[in-house]
Amino acid sequence: MILRFGTTTAAAALAVGLTSMSAQAELVFKPGEDSRFNWESYEALKVNDLSGKTVTVFGPWLGPDKDLVENTMAYFEEATGIDVQYSGSDSFEQQIVIDTQAGSAPDVSIFPQPGLASDLAGKGFLAPLGSDTADWVRDNYAAGQSWVDLGTFKGNDGEEELFGFFYKVDVKSLVWYSPDNFDDAGYDVPQTMEELKALTEQIVADGGTPWCIGLGSGGATGWPGTDWVEDMMLRTQPPEVYDQWVRNEIPFNDPKVVGAIEEFGWFANNEKFVDTPGAVAASDFRDSPKGLFSSPPACYMHRQASFIPSFFPEGTEMGVDADFFYFPAYEGKDLGAPVLGAGTVFALTNDTPEGRALIEFLKSPIAHEVWMAQSGFLTPHKGVNVDAYADDTLKGLGEILLGATTFRFDGSDLMPGAVGAGSFWTGMVDFVGGKPADQVGTEIQASWDAIK
Repeated sequence: MILRFGTTTAAAALAVGLTSMSAQAELVFKPGEDSRFNWESYEALKVNDLSGKTVTVFGPWLGPDKDLVENTMAYFEEATGIDVQYSGSDSFEQQIVIDTQAGSAPDVSIFPQPGLASDLAGKGFLAPLGSDTADWVRDNYAAGQSWVDLGTFKGNDGEEELFGFFYKVDVKSLVWYSPDNFDDAGYDVPQTMEELKALTEQIVADGGTPWCIGLGSGGATGWPGTDWVEDMMLRTQPPEVYDQWVRNEIPFNDPKVVGAIEEFGWFANNEKFVDTPGAVAASDFRDSPKGLFSSPPACYMHRQASFIPSFFPEGTEMGVDADFFYFPAYEGKDLGAPVLGAGTVFALTNDTPEGRALIEFLKSPIAHEVWMAQSGFLTPHKGVNVDAYADDTLKGLGEILLGATTFRFDGSDLMPGAVGAGSFWTGMVDFVGGKPADQVGTEIQASWDAIK
């Protein structure tokens, strides 16, 4: 059910469509009993007694994710007395636009990516979080300035302010491999891009195939190639150049962007480097990593985001049969340790004291550690205990995030749909099919220029 908060219809349906967490979610970890958690931050929440108050929250999370956010928000409820009413929808992006325009928005909205939040901020539908919160993020998140930048948008007065608070992050800058295959061949995990390229060439010299790469994804074929290019942009250019590219302040056929596409081509367009020479675009990204587990291995490495183990063969044991390492940066370019990823943005779509109290809760270590200890949650919060992660895989991913000097959001998700989910995808297919990078860049740029 899709609810329009504040309307007569929504009010009549609240009991069905909204979950009151105090009634349905118990504390999954008893306060004070698990030493992994920062219980002091939980106790500190009790200074604000908001008993009898309600905060409405709307986001994209359904199913297991809905249960997890409710389990986490239950600690806010228990400590403050406030009633959190969460509603999830798979049509969030469409519905939140309707709700804000109708003046019936929830107190807090959870955006899957910052582009829509930025649009609504520019129309005056979001409340700024304030300089104190910007300072907090800058001081308490790894690569803190990156998170401030990503959550800073122009308001309807044209002034830039922090409107978005990032909470729950995904990491894309990863390379997956089989530790047994590396051990058998005597290979070490590369620490720099120079070492990664040298390892790629060494595997070929030893008679193996370094990479499994697949861009196939049905109607979305090509998107894995955009992630490669975005990662290479962050490894060949400063973050401000990446930002200019994403905002169309430098074109796709700029030499800096063409160079990043060609960096992707160094791996994908060498028939000795890939397991499916001439068929990278036709290979489904879900099937591509299976080459890591064949005997002998069809490939030794696969670059993909943190979700890819869902498509590993049944019974694969993480840390034993498969593991990952950070997709490294060039040592010689001195660009630090950039990380590409995604994340959800909490914003105030109805400026209430209860909504602001919830944002304050998200700053506390306990708000992160409780979800960390369950599943599917990564955080750049430097104040959390990484031992709270549910398993070693999540802990390792979290440590990569904490080691980032720069974080940037998936660029294609921030571009207009006709480009980021259109010509950029098809351009990557054309590129691995043999079309020159500068021609691909020119054609993608033409599609952007055609947008009115």
